[in-house]
Amino acid sequence: MNLGNLLKVAIKALKRNKMRSFLTMLGIIIGVASVITMLAIGQGSKKSIEDQISSMGSNMLFVMPGTMRMGGVQQGSSASQRLTVSDADAIRAECHAVIAVSPEVRSSGQAVYGNSNWPTTIYGANEQYLEIRSWEVVSGRNMTDSEARGSAKICLVGRTVADELFGEGIDPTGETVRFRSIPFKIIGVLKEKGQNSFGQDQDDVIIAPYTTVQKRILAQTYIQSIQMSARSAGESALAQQQVEEVLRRTHRLREDEDNDFSIRSQEELATTMTSVTEILTILLGAIAGISLLVGGIGIMNIMYVSVTERTREIGLRMSIGGRSVDILLQFLIESIMLSVFGGLIGIVLGFGASSVVEALTSWPISVMWGSVFLSFAVCTLIGVFFGWYPARRASDLDPIDALRFE
Repeated sequence: MNLGNLLKVAIKALKRNKMRSFLTMLGIIIGVASVITMLAIGQGSKKSIEDQISSMGSNMLFVMPGTMRMGGVQQGSSASQRLTVSDADAIRAECHAVIAVSPEVRSSGQAVYGNSNWPTTIYGANEQYLEIRSWEVVSGRNMTDSEARGSAKICLVGRTVADELFGEGIDPTGETVRFRSIPFKIIGVLKEKGQNSFGQDQDDVIIAPYTTVQKRILAQTYIQSIQMSARSAGESALAQQQVEEVLRRTHRLREDEDNDFSIRSQEELATTMTSVTEILTILLGAIAGISLLVGGIGIMNIMYVSVTERTREIGLRMSIGGRSVDILLQFLIESIMLSVFGGLIGIVLGFGASSVVEALTSWPISVMWGSVFLSFAVCTLIGVFFGWYPARRASDLDPIDALRFE
């Protein structure tokens, strides 16, 4: 019997029991749809995190005080030398792999304008801070170096702060707001960024000269961190090495002493976050993949039933010259068709389910074409693997015993 006739016989056999065939495919359908949807959610989350981290800054590195270890005990920033403006100046002068450097201090409090007030965070920085953090000024201008070093009472505000204090869409450039009773003239409004990967509103900020925040708000001479940007992604490691060498010298650390500061890079943060999402994606895919296994077992079970129900038919085919290989191929093709048709329906359902999840939850979705091809390939293999044994059992039946079967 040629392949065309075997296909016709298999299709007729499946049509005779349409509901049973559909229920048999249901496990495969759910499994494939689940795999595609779960991997789409995981991949979408990974891409979203990468985009959000990228939006935080360009090739960014930052230095924090503390985190050195003594006797196995991690020391806090209070147990180590604090960072100073001199450290930032030394990095700017000596680290050629670093293109922009800014001291950073910050404080939380109420921003007030007239009868409106809004709890926010003020960041003290210099004129290079916007370049480091990939911020753009959409109205007004950036601060100057002389303003940053001269304790000027000026600031730039994020869109959230502007909307809450002045009204949605209003340009507050030139107005004066108060933060902890200190007046700040708004010289610019920042372009919207939205929330980052940690759920923080990046537009809920005020940026002022670091000297102003140090003296008038925090009353301190040290800085809380140093933000910087490497010349390129490829020079991030070199920049990190140069910064470490400069800070060890400015902090007068001996060779046998650990760093009393820590340097973190944007790449390191991205790697950590994406590795978490990759593990989550694999876990989600594995859980969904169990449905495929269950679907395969369902196909094997139904094929066993089909062999039992059609024993006399098998005996009749063999008695008129049907070969064992023809019987095997007939049942194997039925098994593969159940699996493949179920896989195709599952792929369509997976795309639909991914779109529904994205529409209802606003969760980022990115369908992986690799997961589609993999799911389809697995479906075919499941059809062969779980259909082989029942098909083999059918082909091994004795024609006389099969004809006598009741």
